[in-house]
Amino acid sequence: MLHTHIGVLRHSDAIGKEYGSRIITNKDKYVYLLEPTTYDFISKIQHGTQIVYPKDLGYIVARTGIQSGQKIVEIGTGSASLTTFVASIVKPRGHVYTFDVDSKFMKIAEKNIKKIGMEKYITMKKQDLKTVKKVPVKDVDIVIIDIGDPWTVVPQARKMLKGSGGIVSICPTMNQLEKLVSTLVQNEFTDIECAENILRTIDAREGKTRHSFQGIGHTTYLCFARKAYFGKKSAKRKKPKT
Repeated sequence: MLHTHIGVLRHSDAIGKEYGSRIITNKDKYVYLLEPTTYDFISKIQHGTQIVYPKDLGYIVARTGIQSGQKIVEIGTGSASLTTFVASIVKPRGHVYTFDVDSKFMKIAEKNIKKIGMEKYITMKKQDLKTVKKVPVKDVDIVIIDIGDPWTVVPQARKMLKGSGGIVSICPTMNQLEKLVSTLVQNEFTDIECAENILRTIDAREGKTRHSFQGIGHTTYLCFARKAYFGKKSAKRKKPKT
């Protein structure tokens, strides 16, 4: 049984019912059985680190152009909220390669990835990309950075990216943004944009519509950039096979 503020829900009343069905609690209140979405999973997953909120997830995907079939690298798996969201978009032909250094958090991430059913489209590895001489993945469409010192992996991200490939970093403070942007310019990235998303919900009721007293304010700063060649010789294009 599930105890809630509107009464007790019996699991037996829900099992086998069609999504959209209504069931009644012991207090004569009713609830609807709705199929969980990726948003629901992300909002409720176990996390040992700060997750990336849905309001930021949407802009990340739109701004970087993440789409089905792409190859994505994530540096800093965390609780895998962003990992699973991106995997749900690039599947079935695309793949997400995610790297972290904390075994404890990686166990939580692995559990969350399996719970949402995305393990087929995600490869998780314990590796510190700050110090690697040979990058583990190449020809990547997008690199996502979610660590405290994102500027330390910008050179490695560049090596992994295709020409014009995108990079996005999640930064809790403006000081991080300043240092990151300086490093991006030094490493020949362009189309740099820093942004913050504020979401305010509306309580829409007849004759009483107003802004909600509860809302998600600042959660993080986002930094976007694209790999370019600042007047230097670009990588040679591969000749098509004949």
